[in-house]
Amino acid sequence: MNTDKEQQMQVPSLEDCLKLLSGESDEQRLAGLLLVTKYCNKDDHDSILKVYNAIGVQFLDRLLRTGMGKGKVAGSGSDDRDAYLHLCITILAAFCRVPDIAASADMVSKIPLVLEVLEKESASSYVEDCYEILFLTSTASENGVAILFESGGLNLLATQLPLLSDGSQVLELSLRIIQVIFSKISLDAIVSRHLSELSTVVVFVARQFGLMQNALKFDLLQLLCVILTSDHSAPLNKALRAMSNDNWSAYVRAGVVDILQNRVAPEQKIQALIVAEAMLDKLGEDWLIGQLDVPDLHNSFPLDRCLLLVLESARVEIAVLLNDLAYIKYEASSSKSETFPLKRRNLAIVYSLVENVIKLISKSSDDEGSVIGEGTFIKIISGLNETVEVVLEYLKDAKDHQQKKGDDLLASVRLVGSYLAETPLACKEKVKELLEYLLSVEGEDESGPFLQYASYFHASAKQQ
Repeated sequence: MNTDKEQQMQVPSLEDCLKLLSGESDEQRLAGLLLVTKYCNKDDHDSILKVYNAIGVQFLDRLLRTGMGKGKVAGSGSDDRDAYLHLCITILAAFCRVPDIAASADMVSKIPLVLEVLEKESASSYVEDCYEILFLTSTASENGVAILFESGGLNLLATQLPLLSDGSQVLELSLRIIQVIFSKISLDAIVSRHLSELSTVVVFVARQFGLMQNALKFDLLQLLCVILTSDHSAPLNKALRAMSNDNWSAYVRAGVVDILQNRVAPEQKIQALIVAEAMLDKLGEDWLIGQLDVPDLHNSFPLDRCLLLVLESARVEIAVLLNDLAYIKYEASSSKSETFPLKRRNLAIVYSLVENVIKLISKSSDDEGSVIGEGTFIKIISGLNETVEVVLEYLKDAKDHQQKKGDDLLASVRLVGSYLAETPLACKEKVKELLEYLLSVEGEDESGPFLQYASYFHASAKQQ
């Protein structure tokens, strides 16, 4: 009977595996690889690197091609191909967990082959390892993501995304690969070459953004920000309208509601507002009160939930941004703060949101079948009154500092004019006081005064 000590001595060591991997015959190397899968910890990068150096890239390439039916390893037969492919993909995924290996030219060169495996073996047990290889190689090097894109990676993802199970690891990996592609490849290249695939990706990302309740939701929010606010929105909008799935906008709305009604970082809140503004630009102000319920959404919301959240969040951002801009312009030691352009851009976005709310309530007030109830309408008017007061204070501050030119000032005057067009009696005292100044405000690149809303300002000032 063997003792415990004798049994322990019979367990192959890493050195035994390395000797087999360095052997002259394919049979020895295969035996070594099989041992590696059992005894090599996937987090032990030093050991994985030793194994990688011992086996050599040529044998791995032959093994992969043998599994794909494109080559032959000594001793292999057609019946063994799937086993060899499974073994090779498993080993390659382990190797790619070491960043230096994942970034190597040898590993990156296998990306087209892995894509081919995925295309043919989409239901196999090693699909997750394939996605992990693609993610790690594209993350580790610029060349990796370029080859992934040039080899049709986005096409394959767009085809397979609808087939992946919600909440699966494969799904998460696929979404992260999409993130990498959009962070490294210009949107111009994606739109010009893969517009149809892009629309499929947007629909899928929108759905996951609405459904997910984990940290990946914020990554998808950032991705939607990039795509929906691009300069290529016109062709994308056309492609999205041609899609048979028209629920994607409801998923985006649900995701925006999730973000705005929870405590999140300020940058995530502004991203949610950016996405909301992009959706309003594409679909109009009715998006704010569209039906939230789609079959697989876990939560149901009142029809006015998105409207109220967007308005309240925009109002808070306006107050904060105007205060920050006033400080930078009139009190900070340098008026050329690096944050000034970003804050001014964000101000334009939240102003646009408020203007869309104004359009919506104007239309709803004439609609007897409006879904906006009297209580909601009163809340909205009260909030808008307060915000317009804040904006007028900002303009008064600018007047006191003899500032008449600036895109932020022009946008502020436009917002006030939009509101007065619907409610001429609002803020009449301040409007009368600032009337002459309001009509003199210019944008950065405009030579003439801002006269578009002159009649509304005059009408408000006369209501005494």
